[in-house]
Amino acid sequence: MSGPETVPAALEHAAEAFGDTEAVVDGDLRWSFAQLNDESLRVAGALAASGVRAGDRVALWAPNSARWIAASFGVYLAGAVLVPVNTRFKGMEAAHVLRRSGAGILLGSTDAVGVDLLGLLDDAGDLPALRETVVAGGPARAGAVAWDDFVARGATVNAGELPTPRADDLADIIFTSGTTGAPKGAMLGHGPSVRTYEAWSDAVGLRHGDRYLCVYPFFHTAGLKSAVLACVLRGATLLPHAVFDAGVVMQRVAAERISVLPGPPTVFQSILEHPERDAYDLSTLRLSVTGAATVPVEVVRRMREDLHIATVVTGYGLTETTGTVSMCRHDDPPEVIATTVGKPLEGVSVRVVDDAGAPVPAGEPGEILVKGFNVMRGYFDDPEGTAAAFDDEGWLRTGDVGFVDGEGNIHITDRKKDMFIVGGFNAFPAEIEGIMLTHPAVAQVAVVGMPDERLGEVGRAYVVLRTGEAVDEASLIAWCRDHMANYKVPRQILLVDELPLTASGKVQRFRLRQPNE
Repeated sequence: MSGPETVPAALEHAAEAFGDTEAVVDGDLRWSFAQLNDESLRVAGALAASGVRAGDRVALWAPNSARWIAASFGVYLAGAVLVPVNTRFKGMEAAHVLRRSGAGILLGSTDAVGVDLLGLLDDAGDLPALRETVVAGGPARAGAVAWDDFVARGATVNAGELPTPRADDLADIIFTSGTTGAPKGAMLGHGPSVRTYEAWSDAVGLRHGDRYLCVYPFFHTAGLKSAVLACVLRGATLLPHAVFDAGVVMQRVAAERISVLPGPPTVFQSILEHPERDAYDLSTLRLSVTGAATVPVEVVRRMREDLHIATVVTGYGLTETTGTVSMCRHDDPPEVIATTVGKPLEGVSVRVVDDAGAPVPAGEPGEILVKGFNVMRGYFDDPEGTAAAFDDEGWLRTGDVGFVDGEGNIHITDRKKDMFIVGGFNAFPAEIEGIMLTHPAVAQVAVVGMPDERLGEVGRAYVVLRTGEAVDEASLIAWCRDHMANYKVPRQILLVDELPLTASGKVQRFRLRQPNE
């Protein structure tokens, strides 16, 4: 491929090509691409001075910020592998990611919207591989290295001494929940990441001079790849946004003349329904990317007609596919954008199969399988999970149901059988159930998604208590809030005597989704 082949090479190219152009705007901080490169090199030097070597894992657990961006590029420049950690995770969940990845250093926040993330690890058990934590934002913490002290270590490290990653080297391990329970770490490479987001940027029409407000979290591919990496590849200015609030977002759009605002449909529904929307000048918005699964046609229509966003495109992807499988093109007809998730990226193949794994005719629904350069290498240190994710011919099983029309556009008709999406975040019943089963009063639990006007879907849990135990719904919900990310917490808990089971003992979730039928 022409152009940069690794993430560090993309940053180096941006520093040379776009030099003094604003790269990152975060509050009063405004870095050019040259300054972003310099800040990232400082982090890389500090990591090298701290004993990080090529292939080592470095975890980053902090909200969206300029420092997050510099830290992530610093990890890549040091030849290490980035392990982003979900800022909504509690201690037990984050500890699983740290243990599974074998991260040796954790760059973490002590003030993520008022939460001391590093403090959540105090009671999370032993972390044998983790030798050092660094405060990447927030107040100082005993036992953790202050950011300035950490960065100062790299003063004696010359940039020429840093390893040079290759296109086929591992760039990230991004943990994504699986339907079998605990999160699995998808291994994503440098070359596939750059190639995917060059193609993504071409498809959506991202360009030099765009000002991109990112409400997606950087710990996931939507933020890390289609925002951070894409903006560097195109020379667009990135404005990280830590916590979504419709009023604040509109204020930033007006003040910073934002031209690109991607997000899940709930972001735009919140803006459209905001009582003070007309008080803000949103006229600079020209491009939005939304979706991942089906998007209400009415939302797309109102984004165009009421928000006057000229280009609204939809797409589809998974963490396991470096975040993208298919995209609508910015010049596709409106009906294609509103009803499909576009065509696969060049070099990516899609197959639709029946329950037996046989291809189905065009236009007929089945499970979507994917093969191509963008597909992960596998799950880190999880050969069984990796084997289960692929069929015998090496096609990735997405678990999503859909079909391909005569024009080659993909239609998603259903999501993974058990997964539900809470405000843009994937929630998997098996993982939530596994955590709830650690409650001393819970004998059995089954979680399903139920419609919610604001978030799209939320969880409903059916719980069978242990014999002799008594606990009410409110206290169980409160316990869940203390033990799992907020989007996973069931909004409704029903205490039942038994769960509906098949003859083989499996929970009949369809009966729980339709309790009155």
